[in-house]
Amino acid sequence: QVQLVESGGGLVQAGGSLRLSCAASALTFKNDAMGWFRQAPGKEREFVATITWSGGRTYYADSVKGRFTISRDNAKTTVYLQMNSLKPEDTAVYYCAGGRMPTMTPAYAYWGQGTQVTVSS
Repeated sequence: QVQLVESGGGLVQAGGSLRLSCAASALTFKNDAMGWFRQAPGKEREFVATITWSGGRTYYADSVKGRFTISRDNAKTTVYLQMNSLKPEDTAVYYCAGGRMPTMTPAYAYWGQGTQVTVSS
């Protein structure tokens, strides 16, 4: 079972930037699509971004398109989420996930524990 550990969350002012990292425990990571999701208090987990195993294709939620960038380094078994122009509504726990296919649904085989992102106004 692949384990994922997220890092890079924190408190930032609106308009600022953060870079989240998600480190995977197994080399099989390089064969899997990876996704980022987020969950705000009282809300359902929602899709943020996903990337194919090669990094050749990426997909984003409309709410983050143009502000967030997902990328991966298969040699380091790590996926990243660069978040720019952050807004208070981006406040949530951010989770990374991995699976066979990139999807906007939570249908991923394994998940990290999450990292808190708080954007102050």
